[in-house]
Amino acid sequence: MLGVARWIQSRRRSVPADSGHHREHGAGHEGSATSAQSGDSADAAERVPAVDEEAAGARLSVLRDALAGIGTTLDEAETCAELTRVAVRLAGGTAAVMRRTGQTVSGYEAITGDPDALPDARWAAAVAREAGVPALGAEPEPWLEYAAGLRPRAALCAPLTSGDDVYGVLVWARSGPPLRPAEGELLSLLAERAASHVRHARDYEAVNRTAGDLQRALLSEPGRPHPNLDIAIRYLPAGGGVLVGGDWCETVRLHFGRTLLVVGDVMGHGLEAAVDMNAYRSSLRYIASADLPPHRVLRQMDEIASKEAELRPATCLLARVDPGRHQVTLASAGHLPPVRITSDGEASLLSVPVGPPLGTGLGGYDVATHPLGAGETLVLFTDGLVERRGEDIDRSLARLSAVRFPVEGGLEDVLDTILSRLDARHAEDDVAALACRPHSRQGVSP
Repeated sequence: MLGVARWIQSRRRSVPADSGHHREHGAGHEGSATSAQSGDSADAAERVPAVDEEAAGARLSVLRDALAGIGTTLDEAETCAELTRVAVRLAGGTAAVMRRTGQTVSGYEAITGDPDALPDARWAAAVAREAGVPALGAEPEPWLEYAAGLRPRAALCAPLTSGDDVYGVLVWARSGPPLRPAEGELLSLLAERAASHVRHARDYEAVNRTAGDLQRALLSEPGRPHPNLDIAIRYLPAGGGVLVGGDWCETVRLHFGRTLLVVGDVMGHGLEAAVDMNAYRSSLRYIASADLPPHRVLRQMDEIASKEAELRPATCLLARVDPGRHQVTLASAGHLPPVRITSDGEASLLSVPVGPPLGTGLGGYDVATHPLGAGETLVLFTDGLVERRGEDIDRSLARLSAVRFPVEGGLEDVLDTILSRLDARHAEDDVAALACRPHSRQGVSP
């Protein structure tokens, strides 16, 4: 078994309750007792296999339930708490974890039971050091003083070991009955299982932290639009987690006071989706700088992406806003349509021809032009805003278009209303939303 466990017991030797009291009786009585015992032994011998099988099944069931109760999440602190709860449920007493932080071991955490019943932390630290876990300031044998206490007690210190790595120490203590070897083996096994889950939790946290740092770097502020257009952008990772995914927004200034708005969604999550998102965004910036019509921008992006075998497909919606002409021209690569909000708070979806996602190499994109007056709001979004498990997409879009918006609200108010009414913070997918509002050069929208 991996890991090192040490348990110390300090107790008086007890005398079994059945220590030969039948010898005080006479011979006849003894013979009768012997005869009765023989008959009982014969019956018991027939029951031994069944009893052993039942006991083994019960032990297996206990172990299975115990292991299932550890590592139910990818949260390290919760895993440690589950470990101590299971340890106390199976062996009684009190349990705690000392987590390895850097090159030292922390104090007691995730305590289940009476904290005063735990041994001095120096004892656990010394045992941890003996097991290869760095522990500063630990005396060589502090557990001897602990074991010499007046109260009968048992204690165990089992490292949380996975492979060559030690993530902490399980410390368990109990006053009263001594620790049986089977209990010590079980607690050590639970510590090893918890260590495996702690390793997964730390790996998961490290990957998410790296991906979040990368995406924050990739999700730089979009380009500044012309002064005749106000914009606001929101990004919400799925489930309120870290910034990991392939959703993105962009704005590109074009000639004659026009601005190209872009929302895209790369398939998947994590580092790969974030890297691919950056590739699409770079491609968009380069192609859009030529001031091509939106459908031609999508066509060229699709051609470039289809030649990259490792690049994931992506949906994308382009909206070229022309405040001077009070109109917006749309083109879609497998993306949902935008919503237009009038100055009196009424919302409606704008139709747009939907072509295939980028990266398929199929092409076939077209445009649609709609009026967009000063004071009206256009909102582009990714599917995470509206899609819900088990709900038809048309019904989801109908919920969005049925939302009433504040008549004089600013763009941030518009996004707050959308995210709140559609419960976007609990969405199963990432959410990106871009809101814009054109106005005259002389005025500023509210």
